[in-house]
Amino acid sequence: MTTLRGTLPPGSPDYVHLPVEVPPGTRELHVSYSYDRSPGNALDIGLFDERGAAVGGPGFRGWSGGARTEFFVRADDATPGYLPGPLRPGTWHIALGPYTVAPQGLSYEVTVTLTAGEPGETPRPVHPPSRARGRGRDWYRGDCHLHSWHSDGRRTPAEIAALARAAGLDFVNSSDHNTNASHAHWADAAGDDLLVLLGEEVTTRNGHVLALGTEPGTFVDWRYRARDDRWAHFAREIRRAGGLVVPAHPYADCVGCSWKFGFAEADAVEVWNGMWTPDDEIALAAWDGLLAASVRDGGGGRDGWLPAMGDSDAHRDPDVVGHPQTVVLADDLTREAILDGLRAGRSYVAESRTVSLDFTVTAGGGERAGIGRRLAVAPDTPVTVRLEVSGAPRCSVRLVTDQGVRFTGDPLPVSGAGTVEWRTTPDNSAYVRAELRHETALGPVPGAMAAFTNPVFLGAT
Repeated sequence: MTTLRGTLPPGSPDYVHLPVEVPPGTRELHVSYSYDRSPGNALDIGLFDERGAAVGGPGFRGWSGGARTEFFVRADDATPGYLPGPLRPGTWHIALGPYTVAPQGLSYEVTVTLTAGEPGETPRPVHPPSRARGRGRDWYRGDCHLHSWHSDGRRTPAEIAALARAAGLDFVNSSDHNTNASHAHWADAAGDDLLVLLGEEVTTRNGHVLALGTEPGTFVDWRYRARDDRWAHFAREIRRAGGLVVPAHPYADCVGCSWKFGFAEADAVEVWNGMWTPDDEIALAAWDGLLAASVRDGGGGRDGWLPAMGDSDAHRDPDVVGHPQTVVLADDLTREAILDGLRAGRSYVAESRTVSLDFTVTAGGGERAGIGRRLAVAPDTPVTVRLEVSGAPRCSVRLVTDQGVRFTGDPLPVSGAGTVEWRTTPDNSAYVRAELRHETALGPVPGAMAAFTNPVFLGAT
């Protein structure tokens, strides 16, 4: 048993790596730690093996952040958040992450216990299939930001899957903080009725980003800031692994949560996260500004505009899986088709399974475009914007263009169903998107969101 003690002063590096020598014949490595939990102190922890602790290197063996005070790793098993595998001899590293440090400093004590013995057999990972039983080309509901007990969540993959089914979801994405350890634990939770995508919430000190739908076993390092000029490299890694790059809750006010890397590398952005809050209202306005920039000068995301998503970010009770959920038009219920639909912005966000939207724009000659598409007609062509709603009692419709809110309807009846039509031209509206808002008692302040769509673009490209 080895005990390592120290004190981290304010202004310490983001990560401190403590070397530990692992001799041949080690069966288990066990780590426990404690620290001065005075107000202002928070200390995360993880593990890198003998292959090294370099950023982007191959040595990652697990991360629990601040969710656990101890963990173990063996060849045949590991604490959730950590990867089982051989305990090869050499210099391993305990990674400490001083998330916040109080003025008096952060004292810590780390105890490492190495147990000798014959190693067990490392299990062969089994991952969920990339296809579930779909309905062909249809609208599929999903929640792409979920945390299990493999990071700071309190639910097992099986419990999350049961809640996803109850919420009417067709797909979910695993997104534990800074670890891919859950990937090998989702196979039993998936099924013909639930597609499980694998990913990670890459939790840097300058914002969080979802690596959405990556190849099984993909790990993305998080130990850098915007000023380090490393982000583009890791964004490319996510896409090389087949995933989408989705900045999460970009305007959240928790420490390190606000997104500071810009959106040039993003494939989509999480505009709605959990219960609708002022942070989401800011994210919505900022996203709408990116849309307006995209029609003005080709700005926005990687393909000219940046699609929006919404996810629950559910960790534990009372967090509601599937509130909100992204509803995507996909050719089938497969990993490839869902990611294609999300990347193209053929989607809307709804607070629950009960809310459904049908949003289209039609020209007099019969030309028609839906969410995420372009209606390529002459600038002065009259077009009809049509929104059909169900499952949203007493909610009001708002139609938003690059010129702002252009239409606000009366509240829907208590049945929650209704149809709204509005007419415009590409000259007057470069795009149009729909919002569905709950009633509010605050006068001109819009109510909480019930649903919103990605835009339909109008006019020639």
